[in-house]
Amino acid sequence: MSMGSFLILSPPIAFLIFIIVGLGLSIVASRISAVGTESEGKYKAYACGQSSFNNLVRPDYRQFFPVAYFFTIMHVLVLVVATVPTDALTLPLLYVAVGVLALVILFRR
Repeated sequence: MSMGSFLILSPPIAFLIFIIVGLGLSIVASRISAVGTESEGKYKAYACGQSSFNNLVRPDYRQFFPVAYFFTIMHVLVLVVATVPTDALTLPLLYVAVGVLALVILFRR
């Protein structure tokens, strides 16, 4: 692999290329997109055929957090344990112990 292709594939340069391509596509799309007309209520809330409604539901993420926390812990544990070299055994065991402790704390609540 030549130095030029290695430089293009480096994460900062690739990220910069994708940002430039994305901005270019955004500019082109904004120039060719249809322009909407201004009207009363254009930016008002609208749901289920009702133009005006009272939102009585207040989303609460207290039930979602433990599930998200559990899956985050499990995914990171599996990723770390699966990618550890075979000669390093203490780090994955320590990581599993910390993960089990985190799960015990999570389920005691």
